[in-house]
Amino acid sequence: MGTNVFVMRNGLRTELTEEENAAVIAAAEQVAADGASQEAAWEADAWRRNRIEAYGPLADQLDEQYHDFDAWKARIAAVKAQFPKPA
Repeated sequence: MGTNVFVMRNGLRTELTEEENAAVIAAAEQVAADGASQEAAWEADAWRRNRIEAYGPLADQLDEQYHDFDAWKARIAAVKAQFPKPA
């Protein structure tokens, strides 16, 4: 029984064997699983990216600390409250 999946080998149209077809399917499933796990990791790390963006450049933070340390602490606390770290 054929797989009805064909490839070009040495310029000839050749049908994949059952084993070759199973290997191709397994590889595709692994790629899909890896992509899903990478996407989940990206989403799980969203809080960190959002905080970094909201904090602003380090030079600006240092200037803010120099001029009004308490205001900087309050702003950082507000950012942390807005983007909480997952438990």
